[in-house]
Formats: sequence, structure tokens, C-alpha cells
Amino acid sequence: MESKVEIPIPSSELLIRATAVKQASVLLAQNTDDQRKSALFAMADALSSSTNEIVDANQEDLKRSKKAGLNNALLSRLKLDHNKLDNSIKAVRQLAALEDPIGITQLHRELSNGLYLKRITVPLGVLGVIFESRPDAVIQIASLAIRSGNGAILKGGSEAKFTNEALVQALRKGLKLSEVPEDSICLLTTRKESLSLLKLEKMVDLIVPRGSNELVRFIQDNTRIPVLGHADGICHLYIDSDVDLKQALEIAIDSKCQYPAACNAIETLLLHENIAPSFLELALPAFKKKGVSIVGDERSQKLGVSSNADESDWSTEYLDLKLAIKVVPSIEEAISHIRRYSSRHTDAIATNNQNSAQKFLLSVDSSGVYHNCSTRFADGFRYGFGAEVGISTQTLPPRGPVGLEGLVTYRYFLQGEGHIVSDFASGEKSFTHNDL
Repeated sequence: MESKVEIPIPSSELLIRATAVKQASVLLAQNTDDQRKSALFAMADALSSSTNEIVDANQEDLKRSKKAGLNNALLSRLKLDHNKLDNSIKAVRQLAALEDPIGITQLHRELSNGLYLKRITVPLGVLGVIFESRPDAVIQIASLAIRSGNGAILKGGSEAKFTNEALVQALRKGLKLSEVPEDSICLLTTRKESLSLLKLEKMVDLIVPRGSNELVRFIQDNTRIPVLGHADGICHLYIDSDVDLKQALEIAIDSKCQYPAACNAIETLLLHENIAPSFLELALPAFKKKGVSIVGDERSQKLGVSSNADESDWSTEYLDLKLAIKVVPSIEEAISHIRRYSSRHTDAIATNNQNSAQKFLLSVDSSGVYHNCSTRFADGFRYGFGAEVGISTQTLPPRGPVGLEGLVTYRYFLQGEGHIVSDFASGEKSFTHNDL
């Protein structure tokens, strides 16, 4: 998506639809916990009863996209078969069982006799989510939005057009059978609508882009609405000198090969020079067996890596079975490399040395920093969030996989008995500031 594109003024039709979602979000915020839970179960049931139609629609999208030359990484993300759909439906039901994020009292304080302050969690309002290729994101986002009391305006890529339409039709059918407003979610279908969405700052409270670096950058540069997301998933695994080589290899293979099209798969493997020869002796045939194409720096090439890595490889998100390897003299050099090239998504260390692990965990400024485990664990469902609306690599919260807690904000509620500031300014009354 080009950065210099004129953003069209929202059409009257888009304004009507966005207004409907905004009004529904106000009602949704007033629904009870039980009503929102029931809505999720109704959505899950509707998806289950529409399984064949959804999978058939996805097959049509896959056929169109293959013919159009969509790359393998995006085709992998586009695919929504019976197994993947069943798992997504289970996740909706599991999400319903999580504790309500709304109405939690974070602060309760007596400011003065009869004057009480509360800080209570409330929904954000309306989420605008623009995503590419992953139709299962429709299910995750819609269910998270309803559970957290937010409306959602969804815009998927044209490659998933039929799948997205089938999914949203089923989800709205479920909402219609619940006490939650059906207009809480809607689907945009044209590029013009997705561009115009960026101008709806009075109706949309948060934009969540899920897709390519270009998509995220474009959205960040062309809207006044707050944007939550990450551009790249350039993740690293550093294997330290004091390590269980067999365990480290298992972590490396899982981090790269379990699902290479995911943003939490590693793109670069850093090896301490003391273990590089013995590790690569084990790893190169293992990666070859998995179909991984490997490029490396000069030192790794002397140890068996056949292809050269140039400067661009350290900052490339392959989203495929390709891996860049670099040999480093120390953990400090590994950390320096990561701080230079990492997208601050997820980075990991394999080591038996607790001091090295602690140094790495405290020095690498990523949203997820792991010790002796696969980077593929960076996921809202695996964290127990039920699902995620996306992953944020920004420094300010929410950070990492964004689940229910990341989709609420808070308000301050103050209740008094005719209190006025003048009485406190004159000294007639005083503050107590007692936490209750």
C-alpha cells in the first residue's frame, strides 16, 4: 500500500454503518457479563452450524488467490479448514469463560468525608481492525470485542472476501439470537471503505492493523486515531555457550518450522562461537530435513552454511522456511545485534547459565523475552487470554499479545454530597485521601 494515497471522505453509507456500530457499542457497554457471555456462546453455535458454508467459501478464496499468484506465506494464513475453524470456535467458548474485564474497581478512595473516588474499567468503544489474509482473525476480533464490551468494524483483505463474508454473516446471526446488539460488528468490503475508515476519528477509538509492514506504516501515517500493532516480526534466538545442545536444537526447530508464516517465528539464529561448530553439526542436517534454506555470515559459512547472508537478511521478515545464522563472540554481541535489528516482538535465549539468562531478559527490550522455550509461544491463546486482537510491540501498554485486558480503559467516578472546591481552598474542609 503506497504511503502517498489520498484518503477519501467517508461516504454516507459508511457513516451510517459506522454510526450504527457506535450506537450499538454504547448499548453493549451496558450489557451484563452474563449477556455478553451468552452472546459468545450463540456466536460459537452459529459458526458451528455454518461450518460447511465457511470452509467452502474459503476454498473459493484459496482457488482465486492461487490463480492470482499469492505467495505461500499468505496462502498459509488464508487457509481455514475444518480443523482450524473448530479450534477457533473452541477459543470463542473458552473466551466466554474468562473473567469479565469490565467494571473492575482499580481504585476506591475517600477524598474527604462524604466524597468518594473510584477508578473503574470500561470498554474502549469501537475498534477498527484492518487485516490481511487471515480470516480466523475475524472470529478472534469479533469475540474479543463482544466479550470486552466493544463494537468492531472489520476490514479484511480482498483475498479472503468470501470467507470473511461467510464468517460475519454467521457471527451476526449468533448475535441476533442474543441480547447483544447485532450491529456491534460489521464488515467493510472495499478498499475505499478501509481508507475512509481512517478518517472516522469521532466514531472509531482504536485502529488495529494486522498485516504487512507496509500496511501498518501506511495506517500509522494516515490517521489521527490511535493505532495499536506491530510492523515486523523479526524474532531472534540466541544460543549461549553454556547450553544443552539437544534442547537448544529442539527450541530452534520449533521456533522456525512449527509455523514459519507466523510473526513469532524466528528469522535469525545467533550462536555463541564456543558452541557454534558442535551445534551446526547437529542443526544443519536437521534444518535441511525440514526444508529450511539457510544463509549465514562468514564465520558460519566456514562451519558448513553454504549461502552468504548480506546486510538486508538481518532485517528481513521471511515468513517462510528461511533462516539467517550469525556467529557471535559473546552474549553482549548477541544483545547488541538484537537491539539493532529486532522489531521488539519476541526474542529468546537458550542457556543453562542463570546469570546469562537474567542479563538477556533485562537487556533485550522486546514485548516478549524468553528463556529456554520457543518464540512460538507469543500468542494470546497460549498466554491464556482466550484469543488476541493483535500483538503490540510499542513501549507503552498494552504490549505483546493484546487480549481482553488490552481492550478496556478506565474512568474516574466521583460521588459527593454537594462538595465544592471553595470549601477546601478556604480551609473549611480538608482532604483525607483514605484508600478503601
